[in-house]
Amino acid sequence: MIGLESVYILTGLMFGAYALQHLFDRSNPRRWRSASFWGAYAVTFIAGSYLPDVVNGILVLAMVILAGFGGLKPGATRTSTPEQRLDGSRRFGNLLFVPALVIPAVTVIGTLALKGVIVAGRPLVDPAQVTLISLALGVLAALAVAFALLRPPVGTPLREGRRLIDAVSWAAALPQMLAALGAVFVLSGVGKVVASLVTSTVPMTSGTAAVVAYAVGMALFTIVMGNAFAAFPVMTAGVGLPLIVHQFGGNPVTMSALGMLSGFCGTLMTPMAANFNIVPVALLELPDRWAVIKVQALTGVLILAFNIVLMTYVVF
Repeated sequence: MIGLESVYILTGLMFGAYALQHLFDRSNPRRWRSASFWGAYAVTFIAGSYLPDVVNGILVLAMVILAGFGGLKPGATRTSTPEQRLDGSRRFGNLLFVPALVIPAVTVIGTLALKGVIVAGRPLVDPAQVTLISLALGVLAALAVAFALLRPPVGTPLREGRRLIDAVSWAAALPQMLAALGAVFVLSGVGKVVASLVTSTVPMTSGTAAVVAYAVGMALFTIVMGNAFAAFPVMTAGVGLPLIVHQFGGNPVTMSALGMLSGFCGTLMTPMAANFNIVPVALLELPDRWAVIKVQALTGVLILAFNIVLMTYVVF
């Protein structure tokens, strides 16, 4: 059976390739630091399920130390020239969008078609992870289509992938680490503390009050933690399930979907979401480091208000 472990291994091999590129890049004065960071990240994906928790923790701490003391530095990546890219856009035109469109198409088809496939009496794909596995298959299919259509040199995907990951730098690891932090918060009982604080400060006399507390709490926790996936388990365990679902009889699926959207509103307003709000400023060399957040903040507030109104009417 194809499970999520296969996706982890595939992802780890990708980061391992980036680590090797840094290792052999003598133009990078911090090549050992960069190679060690991405190598440790690769190991967590490839062997994390088999390593003791202490070892995984040491790898994470090593990544924090490598990124925090001196930072990472991109090397010289071979890439196409602006003239070559312009020539390619003229030759291929809108066909350049085909590989990108293959990913969602294969993901949807795989999600619908693979769930019921049985081989030798067992599911071909883990039913609980069929969407993520289909997404990985979509990426591989898009890569194959890109090679067939554009015929780039064999090493181009890895070189361009490294160029992109170097631009994002250590912030690429933030979503995974913050999501793990959310799970740690839940296991340590933070959700219960949040629930007691909410119920002691906000009168829970109606479902509307619970919805407001949940949606606003999702946005605020996301602002603090930088990732809605980290805020979701805390707020759902502390407010969503006990109040909206159990006390007022709300639909957990609807609550979860709109709760995540409320959390994403917080993503638009926080520098903690560095890969969304800080990295683009650096890439575009904008003079104001808060430029992206300033543009997005009003949109985040308006969408949050809309989510609250919508959840109030459809969750019960």
